[in-house]
Amino acid sequence: MHLLNLGILAHVDAGKTSLTERLLHSAGVIDEIGSVDDGSTRTDTLALERQRGITIKSAVVSFPVDDVTVNLIDTPGHPDFIAEVERVLGVLDGAVLVVSAVEGVQPQTRVLMRTLQRLRIPTLLFVNKIDRRGARHDDLLREISDRLRAAVVPMGSVEDIGTPAAGFRTGPAPGTAAVLADHDDELLAAYLENTVSYDLLCTALATQTRQALVHPVYFGSAITGAGVDALITGIKELLPAAEGDPQGPLSGTVFKVERGPAGEKVAYARMFSGTLRTRDRITFGDAGEEGKVTAISVFDHGTDVGADSVPAGRIGRLRGLGEIRIGDAIGVPRKAYEHFFAPPTLETVVVPGPGADRRALHLALTRLAEQDPLIGLRNDEVRQETAVSLYGEVQKEIIQATLADEFGVQVTFRETTPLCIERPVGTGTAAEFNKKDENPFLATVGLRVDPAPVGSGVRFALEVELGAMPYAFFKAVEDTVRETLGQGLHGWRVTDCVVTMTHSGYSPRQSHAHQGFDKSMSSTGADFRGLTPLVLVEALRRAGSQVYEPMHRFRVEAPVDTLGALLPVLAAVRAVPRTTETRGALCVLEGVVPVAQVHGLERQLPGLTRGEGEWESAFDHYAPVTHGTVPERARTDQNPLNRKEYLLNVTRRMA
Repeated sequence: MHLLNLGILAHVDAGKTSLTERLLHSAGVIDEIGSVDDGSTRTDTLALERQRGITIKSAVVSFPVDDVTVNLIDTPGHPDFIAEVERVLGVLDGAVLVVSAVEGVQPQTRVLMRTLQRLRIPTLLFVNKIDRRGARHDDLLREISDRLRAAVVPMGSVEDIGTPAAGFRTGPAPGTAAVLADHDDELLAAYLENTVSYDLLCTALATQTRQALVHPVYFGSAITGAGVDALITGIKELLPAAEGDPQGPLSGTVFKVERGPAGEKVAYARMFSGTLRTRDRITFGDAGEEGKVTAISVFDHGTDVGADSVPAGRIGRLRGLGEIRIGDAIGVPRKAYEHFFAPPTLETVVVPGPGADRRALHLALTRLAEQDPLIGLRNDEVRQETAVSLYGEVQKEIIQATLADEFGVQVTFRETTPLCIERPVGTGTAAEFNKKDENPFLATVGLRVDPAPVGSGVRFALEVELGAMPYAFFKAVEDTVRETLGQGLHGWRVTDCVVTMTHSGYSPRQSHAHQGFDKSMSSTGADFRGLTPLVLVEALRRAGSQVYEPMHRFRVEAPVDTLGALLPVLAAVRAVPRTTETRGALCVLEGVVPVAQVHGLERQLPGLTRGEGEWESAFDHYAPVTHGTVPERARTDQNPLNRKEYLLNVTRRMA
């Protein structure tokens, strides 16, 4: 039996979850189609998803299509939950991108399609809601081709569009051979000679779809079922089956982690090679941790069932791996875990409600971060506060509701602020030597900070001999450097730099007869971990640092006669239009805007454009803060900027 791991993706409210229900019904997995409005869908299992009618967490469900078993993964459509989509992309064999026949191509549709194309994931398009008033066909096909910049192949024609009787009739559309001939010399020759056969056309379509060169487009309605059978046929015939050798070396990827009824971790893993069996001891993650798989279940006919093993190509739910995390490789790493979308650029402080247990809140937030690695927690022990990074305001509402419903913890939030970064301006050096001056640590550490190209991250280098002291001390310095750079001179994460160790030294292990090891005379890792922040921050202070704020690229489409009201508002929030294009009565502006201003602009846009404006934005780059006061972020470390305070904090902590 062939396997296919299929993702369903879409902009919010395009009908993605309804299509999932229709596919399960058509395959005979469920007897009655669930309703998003009624909260009765199979894949939206969280109470919050049912209440709000949106998908928050990805869900896996399977159905058979003849001899093909499809593991269908329903993903969130709202951009605030893009992290859920990101984790799914790495385990897919193919995808269905859902577009509304009424609303057409929307901002999130473009973001998803660009990513699918970049990863070369074979993708079918399903234009939903052809039974709704205002549904479009010909101009929507042009819009899909133009705005998604994709080679599309219509798989049929629509009848009675915009009415409850709307239907989809399959058949080659005019121009199909011309689109396919661009990538097939044999078909091109036949096309020029007017000898294109139906079989040659079908073969070329399947081949090019599996290579993600073209994207077949189906029209239909998840509510009435129109066009869904044609889509199912396309899924079976045009998308590639899962690959992998069940006898090969064990290799898989964890794309989701949840907690079971008893609080145990349950990991969702796609196996790419080998066969994982119950009671196997496996290695996982970057640190090569070990664990024993105590139970396995796989997906079959709409549910998960217990199994003794999960072979290559399948998705399994694994129990027993208490330390496993999202993104971990199982066995032989297939490839490094990649981030396809930008990390969160917003942050807010969680404020416990009256009578809230801070320990319970910390545990609940840790559990949420466990399920979403792109959401970072930042604990401030001095102020007894926890900050959480976010994609948007809707996500904040969901976190608040989840904490209340699932953990019984009531919280509010402070104002959302942008997450800035720092980059070194120049070169700075500093060093402190063992048993000299006012160095209280038995260690010598010298560091130089140099700026590096944008996007290069942090690199640690050595200008001292690796054998000059035990490797564990070098490792302690490197780990502490990376940790310390989490908070620069202004409190923001420091990136795009090279930190070079220029001096090293230690006190060898000392012991007295019959008394054993003498710590007061011998260096330990704690000495290097304690000294490194002081040296690094001093080197960074001498280099200087610049704070950069996150910027979004934006695209706004609005009536031409509303530009007089729109442009001054954009200028007031430091938005910089870069291109302007007029399309009849509409004008398209593209440019950049500070992330801090995006939410306010989205709220103002309907009033400025008579409700006809369309806004799309996504993270683009970081820009130097040149206006107003340089933003500062409260420190949560031992504050190495203040030597006296730092040494007092470290001494108290060690004691």
